[in-house]
Amino acid sequence: MTQTEMEEKLEEEVKGLSAYLEGDDYTNACNDASRETGWSFPVSTNFKVLWMKDRAKRHLFFYLFSESAHKFKYEQINLQNRFDHYKIIIEMMDKSFAAAIEANPQEFADVDAYELFGTSISAGFQYDPITGKDTTYSDDNKVVFAPGGEDD
Repeated sequence: MTQTEMEEKLEEEVKGLSAYLEGDDYTNACNDASRETGWSFPVSTNFKVLWMKDRAKRHLFFYLFSESAHKFKYEQINLQNRFDHYKIIIEMMDKSFAAAIEANPQEFADVDAYELFGTSISAGFQYDPITGKDTTYSDDNKVVFAPGGEDD
């Protein structure tokens, strides 16, 4: 999905809130989502499309949230609920994103799952399983690197 397609999809999905947003807001939200996830457009996998869209929406809600911050009271009408609702939505979206990062670190690191873990290097001792004799070194005092055989 290209950035233009993402912006169009976001405009469709935020529905009535589009009246409070401008075209640059969608571009900025996509750019912020790209910086936050570390992915660039176009995104290809369903997982990346889902989370880029979700994070872009989160940034759009934050724009509305910050715009509503100064509007707590207006002619004795309390607009605090709008502010609180945006805050709650943003917090929920941030929690779900953190959970997604924890559950799918390979997607955000852009590596295969097996590459996330280090290599284990044992102490290097080897024993004959039948006699229990130490076979770590060969007869000429060289370390045996391959278990059950000698490396020269």
